[in-house]
Amino acid sequence: MSDYLLDNRAAAAGERFRAFAELFDPFTFRHVDALGIARGWRCWEVGAGGTSVVEGLAARVGPEGRVLATDIDVSWAAAAGGAPIEVRRHDVTRDLPPAETFDLIHARLVLVHLPDRTAALRTLVAALRPGGWLLIEDADPALQPLSCLDPTTPAEALANRIRTGFRTLLAARGVDLAYGRKLPRLLREAGLAGVEADAYFPVARAACAPLERATIAIVRDQIVAGGIATEAEVDAHLQNVAAGRLDLSQPPMIAAWGQRLPL
Repeated sequence: MSDYLLDNRAAAAGERFRAFAELFDPFTFRHVDALGIARGWRCWEVGAGGTSVVEGLAARVGPEGRVLATDIDVSWAAAAGGAPIEVRRHDVTRDLPPAETFDLIHARLVLVHLPDRTAALRTLVAALRPGGWLLIEDADPALQPLSCLDPTTPAEALANRIRTGFRTLLAARGVDLAYGRKLPRLLREAGLAGVEADAYFPVARAACAPLERATIAIVRDQIVAGGIATEAEVDAHLQNVAAGRLDLSQPPMIAAWGQRLPL
């Protein structure tokens, strides 16, 4: 994860987490609730990032439940500490898995960034208790790579050029830009039952603007150094975002879930 482009230590990471929560938490918890989460459940939130999903899980499982929140950098998630939440630094690709099993394991925008996604998925499946559910959410930018879907102005063309360059930076760090669509097959191949999936595709949502600002703040130097856009063009793009001139979108977020049956 040393090549992770969107460094959680960046000052703008907090704004990014808040925007992601506004955009995607309703989608996430629609699935969590449909899987039957109840008081007393034991949950593992992998790659927690911020606090919103961790706290939402804790509210559902109650004090008799458990939520283990792990990440390689827990500086943001640590604010969610306190029973039934435990925050722990953990690298799912390198560290030993938790010495326990879970009713629900959830990871959002985690596996797509990992150098050994296959091994990480095996670890998650093995940590499910019989009857437990795995819920994985990952984007699929290759399905829809644009920032502005209906580009008719220079500002929209610039936004799409910067987004395309951003995708190039991600791919250079090993991100599989078509990973989301593979999740149903991968969960079935991992031995899970009842596998299903769906997708959410935010277009022209208010939270897309702060998410864009925070993302650009984190990767600005790489955008300029990579010749994707000049400093002046990045400034112009941010001004266009602030002025509301762009109907910004995000790539489809694909959620897939499956259950570990008794042996």
